[in-house]
Amino acid sequence: MTTTARARTTASTVLRKPPRLEGGFPFIGHTIDFARDPVGLLQRAYDECGRVAQFKLFGKSVTLFTGPEAHESLFRLPDEVLSPTEAYKMMIPVFGKGVVYDTTPERMYEQLHMMHPALRQNRMRTYTDIIADETNQMIADWGDTGQIEVCGFFGTLTSFTSSRCLLGEEFRNEMSEEFARVYADLEAGIVPIAYINAHLPIPAFRKRDAARKRLGEMVSTIVERRRTSGISGEDFTQTLMESKYSDGSMLTNHEITGILIANMFAGHHTSSVTTAWSLLELLRAPDYYAKVCAEVRDRFADSEEYGFSAMRDLERTEWAIKEALRIHPPLFMLFRAAMQDCEILGYQIKKGDWVSVSPIVAHREDAVFRNALEYDPERYGPGREEDRVPFAYVSFGGGRHKCLGNAFALLQMKTIMAVLLNNYDFELVGDPITTDFERVVLGPKPPIHVRYRKGQRG
Repeated sequence: MTTTARARTTASTVLRKPPRLEGGFPFIGHTIDFARDPVGLLQRAYDECGRVAQFKLFGKSVTLFTGPEAHESLFRLPDEVLSPTEAYKMMIPVFGKGVVYDTTPERMYEQLHMMHPALRQNRMRTYTDIIADETNQMIADWGDTGQIEVCGFFGTLTSFTSSRCLLGEEFRNEMSEEFARVYADLEAGIVPIAYINAHLPIPAFRKRDAARKRLGEMVSTIVERRRTSGISGEDFTQTLMESKYSDGSMLTNHEITGILIANMFAGHHTSSVTTAWSLLELLRAPDYYAKVCAEVRDRFADSEEYGFSAMRDLERTEWAIKEALRIHPPLFMLFRAAMQDCEILGYQIKKGDWVSVSPIVAHREDAVFRNALEYDPERYGPGREEDRVPFAYVSFGGGRHKCLGNAFALLQMKTIMAVLLNNYDFELVGDPITTDFERVVLGPKPPIHVRYRKGQRG
């Protein structure tokens, strides 16, 4: 597949204007509809306009591109043409000044790719042990039967697993309770209104700012203690402490904190909601749930050592997680801001406009995913492999800014699911299962309760 997006066009080129979605109000456009039902608005834009649809949000023209060819064209344009930095200014108070979206594209690229050593296979092996240990600790007092609220359970569990893998043993052992509270306040400040103004004097933003300051103090305490004592760790914090920019300079504690928070956002919140969705969707598909349970229990019939290599054997479990990610992508919109006039697939994009890809809409295309509205993890199996179509499956984004931690996220979710399903059987209580649209990351809307009972193995 070749890209047809260009930053400049010749005078003889006639560009089309993107089809505009009907309705809306002066200046704010479709913002009210978006606030009420964001996915409904995006789906209507696709249904009425097709694979290219333009509407207005927050005072900006946004063009939604859908389909593998359009995704590739958009994602392959360089940052100086389509900038994620400009589109995600609302994250600067979360990550911090001078970090990720508040720096140059070159600096951001360096910062994010400093995580590569922490994602190598030898390090991933240690994370598997940590995640399995934390999951076993969470279920140690469950007994033979009981009930959990899945959103809260997976939120707490992934807070422990992510903080221990990313931030280190010190956070888990010494600061876990305070960290959970502070990080919850930080995440609660990531709301859609921040796209309009991330500095409004509202309680959520005041708590967010206080949480970011406190997290910086907590990370600095750990970093300085390690530097003074000479003790190192097998975690993301240590990787950043040892990293250098291309000019030879080391990261400041402020930069380390911001990059860790960026990775926590992917490693915790998205993993939390996707693991919850994975279990809920499995329980709504009892035939496939039985297959996944059998796969897990057959693999661990003789040993409960949930090692890195063992996770590779859990194909059906991984397909179930991928399918949950397809149907319920945590980030339902990915934005870029046009820094100059450009074209995508022959459509005119003006400087100052935004463009977007919506994974949740793209993943509903029957032309790409057969019977797209159906839950069907077998679509990733041999002979189908629908996620292998380039730029079709975009749960982790695409192009240069595709999520670097996708392998860690999948490993975390597979390990958690393996431990749970190897030990317990689950069933839905009957609570309605709906999506919570009040956050930027779309998770199940609590409360959703699930019963468990000790599983029959062997």
